[in-house]
Amino acid sequence: MAIDPKIMALKEEATRWRRDFHENPELLYDVHRTAASVAEKLRAFGCDEVVEGIGQTGVVGVIHGRRASSKVVGLRADMDALPIEEETNLPHRSKVAGKMHACGHDGHTAMLLGAAKHLAATRDFDGTAIMIFQPAEEGGAGGKAMVDDGLMERWGIQEVYGMHNMPGMPPGHIALRPGPIMAAADQFTVQIEGKGAHAAAPHLGIDPVVIGAQIINALQTIASRNADPLKSVVVSTTMFHAGTAFNIIPSRATLTGTVRTLEAAMRDLAEERFRAIVEGTARMHGAEVTITYSRGYPATVNHERETGLATEIARATFGDAAVDDNVAPMMGGEDFSYMLEARPGAYIFIGNGDTAGLHHPAYDFNDDVLPAGIQIWTEIAKARTAA
Repeated sequence: MAIDPKIMALKEEATRWRRDFHENPELLYDVHRTAASVAEKLRAFGCDEVVEGIGQTGVVGVIHGRRASSKVVGLRADMDALPIEEETNLPHRSKVAGKMHACGHDGHTAMLLGAAKHLAATRDFDGTAIMIFQPAEEGGAGGKAMVDDGLMERWGIQEVYGMHNMPGMPPGHIALRPGPIMAAADQFTVQIEGKGAHAAAPHLGIDPVVIGAQIINALQTIASRNADPLKSVVVSTTMFHAGTAFNIIPSRATLTGTVRTLEAAMRDLAEERFRAIVEGTARMHGAEVTITYSRGYPATVNHERETGLATEIARATFGDAAVDDNVAPMMGGEDFSYMLEARPGAYIFIGNGDTAGLHHPAYDFNDDVLPAGIQIWTEIAKARTAA
């Protein structure tokens, strides 16, 4: 792995930044401390422009290279944490009850800050690098908020790149693929209205628990019997609420869950079959249902040309053995998808080593990965702004 000595020298400082963010996690758009710290650092680095409040609490730093070029590339990191109680005994564990950086956004922010400091100090590139620090990735669609707030047009961004750490992959290794790399993330709630009765006289009621159980099972036929076996779809019912006592058949039940797909046509098919299955099962038992089906983040779809360019940059930086250019898509969601809908670019995974998984209370970002992340950001900025 070829790390510039100047970048390696940033590791200790970047680690301090990262651990400070980890100790002070903030959720969704309420990232005021983090955003203020990011903006303060960008100004201290000598960025040509620092703007706060993009997409509510997003921060943008602008760095011009020393050589003139019309090329403008955007590099994005997310800043928000998760509503999880941390279960580590680390010196830098979260100081905020019920909140922690369980997805590594603290590391993402530190890596992009490191790249900003290095690029601002050296200016050894053409064109303009736009450093994008985004709030509310974890369910708040902060990426969409920044795009809707004019992010791409205001700074003339032509290409945009994002990066996420990946537990289980060797530290600093890079993985990416053209096409869908993360899934569309839709949500549903089903309210089943039956008829309550004594548990000893079920024939006098319409049991929403039985109906809910049948709906949960029947929804699995979307993947097993409706979808092309070579296409991806996941339907997960994650909450089932009903009843108040062991001897009462309740009058209502509520199901909640998520549907994940990689392609637009499959997304449409999944919703169509979902509604038909839920409504048909309820009707068969004489119950009423109310369906709330919300489309969330679209699939994160890497552009072929830009993914190929990012692959070439990664291989030139770290060597062929450290780069997987056909990684399997993940069925998790990611709101960088909105930025890739607005501009061509690519989403990249960087190995975090043998750590706890994402969204796990024992997770921690691997600080040894920071120099590799700073390096790849720097190389993308240099290569994609070249005149």
